[in-house]
Amino acid sequence: MRIEQSYIPVRGVGEKTERSLWAEGATHWDRFDPDLLGEKTGARVEDFIARAEPRLEAGEATFFAEQFPDSAQWRLYENFREETLFLDIETTGLDKRRNVVTTVSLHQGGETTTLVRGRDLTAERLQSHLEDAALLSTFNGAQFDVPFLETAFDIAVDVPHLDLRFLSQRLGLSGGLKEIERTVGIERDRPDISGRDAIRLWREYERGDQAALETLCEYNRADTVNLQTLLEIVVTRLDEDVWPESV
Repeated sequence: MRIEQSYIPVRGVGEKTERSLWAEGATHWDRFDPDLLGEKTGARVEDFIARAEPRLEAGEATFFAEQFPDSAQWRLYENFREETLFLDIETTGLDKRRNVVTTVSLHQGGETTTLVRGRDLTAERLQSHLEDAALLSTFNGAQFDVPFLETAFDIAVDVPHLDLRFLSQRLGLSGGLKEIERTVGIERDRPDISGRDAIRLWREYERGDQAALETLCEYNRADTVNLQTLLEIVVTRLDEDVWPESV
């Protein structure tokens, strides 16, 4: 579903009214007829469209993140697919004030970058990637990855955020990332490693084992790339739940 098919950012328009508009043929902003609604609500929709169209053309994802309710933020993805940044981190533990970030993988527009502590993992590099993103997507990043990065690097992550943990739960998909991947049919070439394994691999690298770092980076990258595959599946299913078959 695309942003320009949506009306729920408008006060007075809920999902039921939105479905009615689609059923009446207003399946896109350029097909909207204010006579389909009451005078005041119809005028609000027209005003919203007039404000939103230039913002959409300019690629201002933050504007739409502020307008759409939290439950519908996923609708932004279709319009900003290429500018969505998928992010996953590895750390030496769960305490963001005592432990450190070891690797960060970032995947956007088909390209994946892995930053490593002590090499190129810096606040400047992270900020550069974030500034190029319209949307951010993680798995449980709202509670873990983002606050960990903000604390460790003294940065503010203010990119509109699609957290796959909570989007998946809306579809009845619970558990960790790997468990959900198996449930929806996403396969991996190699066995999974645990958070404890990730810490062990980093410690082995610190003792001089370069192969351990390569293994850690490989799994970090795989987690990050698979976020896009999972988001595509989740958004498609959410779309099917919302968009009427008759339209």
